[in-house]
Order: sequence, then structure tokens, then C-alpha cells
Amino acid sequence: MSTAPTPALPAIAGNTVGALVASGARLLDAAGVSFGHGTTNARDEAAWLVLWRLGLPLDTPLGDDPDSIENQPVAPAQQALVATLFEERIATRKPAAYLTREAWLQGVPFYVDERAIVPRSFIAELIADGGFDDWLGEHTQNVLDLCTGNGSLAVLAAMAWPDIRVTGVDISPDALAVARINVDRHGLQDRIALQLSDGLAAVPGPWDLILCNPPYVNAASMAQLPAEYRAEPELALAGGSDGMDFIRQLLQGATARMTEHAVLVLEIGNERPYFEAAFPNLPVFWLDTSAGEDQVLLVTREALSRFSPS
Repeated sequence: MSTAPTPALPAIAGNTVGALVASGARLLDAAGVSFGHGTTNARDEAAWLVLWRLGLPLDTPLGDDPDSIENQPVAPAQQALVATLFEERIATRKPAAYLTREAWLQGVPFYVDERAIVPRSFIAELIADGGFDDWLGEHTQNVLDLCTGNGSLAVLAAMAWPDIRVTGVDISPDALAVARINVDRHGLQDRIALQLSDGLAAVPGPWDLILCNPPYVNAASMAQLPAEYRAEPELALAGGSDGMDFIRQLLQGATARMTEHAVLVLEIGNERPYFEAAFPNLPVFWLDTSAGEDQVLLVTREALSRFSPS
């Protein structure tokens, strides 16, 4: 019995910016691509790809805004370039950030490529909104961004707190090379150091604040990740059978590397049940983010000193 061929996807079409965005959104939906690397839906991702390909600012108004360029005409040659970009997005299933070589976090642009995970940490919004400022003070001088990836959290921390010094750490030399691009891009070479280290091994501190968005995806979830997430370095995602492998090591060693009033801000994504099963007696503060109160936690050095992780 012959198998019916897979229906061809419609082609992107349109001779205005708005028409290309609308057509591109329909194409992404029809292709079944996955989002989550800077956008959450087909329309926003289509707008990102179209505006970037046309060399327009990503915050260019679209829609009913009086300053919208929705009806701006697009020449045939530019239409073809847009179509090629959408074809690449669908064929490769790479996150759009890898195709554009740029990601935005809290309104700040960052370079990114396949050597580092696409930045999307909820810790970024907590830095910008002062979500854990109550635990900081004049004593907060030396900040560690552990698992720094492309360096975005280190950069945002340095921007938010002008008097601190930040050290961005990663086990991946490739990720640190990307982080170097971003530190230099934002002119923060004098305040951000970058260090190769397996966890806390090469960074004894002591630290007044540790920020960490570690690999925390459990094995079952890793096996079900969409292709867009599998395009990222597995080292930055996989956290072992319950997602807590790196976190166990971190909590065991953190106390000795923290100053008296230091705190650790830790992102665990959707793994709160696994975290609480692994560390049932550890008192933590769950911080409110746009995704709820179970994505990011804060733990004090005092709490860690009274708790011995298993």
C-alpha cells in the first residue's frame, strides 16, 4: 500500500510588511514549529523574522498603531529573502535566535549562536524588577553568575547594580566565547570577569550573591523536547534523571563559598516537584515571576548552613 505524500506547506507571500508577517505566522502554524526562545506564538515570531530580515528595528510598531509600518511595501527581492529565512526556520527547526544571531532579554540585545543556550531566564526579570533586592545591600559587592551561558544575566546584573563586580562562570569554553562577545558589546570588560569552571570548583569566592540558571531538565522531559530545544547544547539543559544532579552538587558546596549574608537565586523551571522531593527540609523563598511562583527560588547562606543536601 502506498503512503500518501505529505501535503506541501503554503509559501509565504505578501508585498507589504504586514502581509508578510500574517503569511509567515500562518506558515509557522502550519509547519508545527515550537516556540519558547524569545516568543510564545507564531505571530510574534513571524514579526521578529520579517523585521530582522528587512533590517527594521524589532520594536517597530505593527497593527493599528498610527506609526505602524504595516502597509510599507516590500520589494520582490526582499520578499524572497524573507521567504528563504522562513524556509530555513522550518527546515532546520533551529530557534529564531540562532538564525538572527540575536536574542533580547529585558529589552537588552545579546549575541547568541549554537555554542550557547538561547537566553530566556526568569532571573532576568527579577533583576530588572528588583524581585530580590530586599536580600541585598551595601554588603553585596561580588556576584557570581554560575552557568552564565552567553553572559546575559551577568550583563544585566552589572547594568542593574553599578557598584558590583560580576564573575560569569561556565563549564563550556564555547559558551564563554559567546559571553565574551556580549561583555565586550556592552562595554563591561572592567566589571565582568569570565571564568572556566565545573560548577564552583574554580571559583572559591566568597560571593555575596550567586545567580544560577543551571541544567535542570529531567531525563523524561529531555526525551520529549521539541527539535528547537534539542538544537541547543545538551550540556546546558540536561540535569539527570530528576533534573537535580547539578543542583545537588551546587548546594553541597555553596555554603563555604558564600559570605555571611549571601543568598543564592536559583532557577529550576518546571521542576519544583523534583526539587522539593530532593530537598524536602530546605527552607527557600519562591520568587514571583511572569510564569508564576514556582520557577525561581532564593535560599540564604544561613539556611544552607543548617541543611545538608543528600
